[in-house]
Amino acid sequence: MSVRPLFRGLLQGVYRCTQRTLTIDSHKVNTSGVWSILEDLRHVVGEENVSTGQSVREHHGKDESYHLAELPDVVVFPGNTSEVSRIMKLCNTTLVPVIPFGTGTGFEGGTCAPEGGVSIDLSRLTTIESIHPEDFDCTVYAGVTRKTLNKELRSTGLMFPVDPGADASLCGMCATSASGTNAVRYGTMRENVMNLEVVLADGRVIHTAGKGRRTKKTSAGYNLTNLFVGSEGTLGVITRATLKLYGIPESSASAVCQFLTVQAAVEASVQIMQSGIPVARIEFLDDEMMNACNKYSNLNYKKQPTLFFEFHGSEEEVKKQAELSAEICSYNEGEEFQWATSAEECNKLWQARHEAWYAATAMRPGLSKAIGTDICVPVSQIPACLAAIRADLEEVGVTAPTIGHIGDGNLHVLPLLDYSDPEERKLADFLVTKIGERAQEHQGTCTGEHGIGLGKRHLLLKEVGEECVAVMRDLKQSLDPNNILNPGKIFYN
Repeated sequence: MSVRPLFRGLLQGVYRCTQRTLTIDSHKVNTSGVWSILEDLRHVVGEENVSTGQSVREHHGKDESYHLAELPDVVVFPGNTSEVSRIMKLCNTTLVPVIPFGTGTGFEGGTCAPEGGVSIDLSRLTTIESIHPEDFDCTVYAGVTRKTLNKELRSTGLMFPVDPGADASLCGMCATSASGTNAVRYGTMRENVMNLEVVLADGRVIHTAGKGRRTKKTSAGYNLTNLFVGSEGTLGVITRATLKLYGIPESSASAVCQFLTVQAAVEASVQIMQSGIPVARIEFLDDEMMNACNKYSNLNYKKQPTLFFEFHGSEEEVKKQAELSAEICSYNEGEEFQWATSAEECNKLWQARHEAWYAATAMRPGLSKAIGTDICVPVSQIPACLAAIRADLEEVGVTAPTIGHIGDGNLHVLPLLDYSDPEERKLADFLVTKIGERAQEHQGTCTGEHGIGLGKRHLLLKEVGEECVAVMRDLKQSLDPNNILNPGKIFYN
């Protein structure tokens, strides 16, 4: 794929921009010191829980993002918080980088190891410590995934609703401030984490709301819990989380409605929320994404902007919510409001939504991959923002299906490019930047739920400004003065 001349200069400008170095001191990091502590690591976790094997290191040096793999020197599998603490003390003393690893389902290169070091895989910490149905909360260790928790909760009539699609580890979801399709009703991880156990760079273990505390609210001191939610492994290793739970709805129903324009779909969404309808999910798929999902998931919808809905409540409440939503969609020239009435139809619909990433990738077979972007704008700004982005994409001749959590303005524009090809890799980096900048121009953010990671560090600086970044750097320096925790993420080294 050739990049048109108009954009060659812009690409060069992006690279100059991305080389700006608002840095954390990295000269202290000892990139070869891991070998001096290898035997100590084996003593801490057991020889069988330390691996230097190539395939294991490759698995832990990448995630689901387009970023190329960067391997750690060694992978360790601690079995409890005490072992994590001892590992951190060893690494901090010898200035060895540490990269926390949950399930590797992130989208911003958060588990890549650009400076080598130790990958701490937390998958052995699988205890669900407590469930308090009467208080609507639970406490889980870092290796517990959301599907595992919800399976355990089923008999209690409760659920944990934050659903990023993948079966991610819950503490990994805390680290990236994940959200997903249910956020419009139930909120993101930030709204659903009550307490965290965190191992700091020097091995100290803290409980951000106090040990054993699990209140729905507190005014006791600084909000350390939300300092670590979204910190992407740069401030500490999250080993345990206390989370809010919700009742499983008595009834649920799904529906699909298609529109002639993006503007009409957005206006319908806004009016539904303004009407006070507690819709559980409103998902937006543009015409290209609907085309991809039709082919990949064997659906039969028109190639038009489309809304997927889900309603929760009693049978009567669900019926009323859906009927009023159908009226609003019709008022905005939405086409037939199609119900998915059976459980099988609902599951097929939402499985297609969760497989949209793979559906998009399948539109350009071979080495191509959907380049994940993650912008979020005020809902009213969606049509203008998407129009600007689509013009940019047409200018360089790139297909990019778009899907989003329209209820909170979170959009995933997915350019289809081959990141192993040097020229397409440059184009991918350019488009990630350009799409993020378009969101910022429309009063939005370059990341709604995936994080900054490796690819958006320059966009963070543009978004919040040098003074805010300087404060973030001060916090990082205070908690991790040797810069061993996930170096190179969020900030440049």
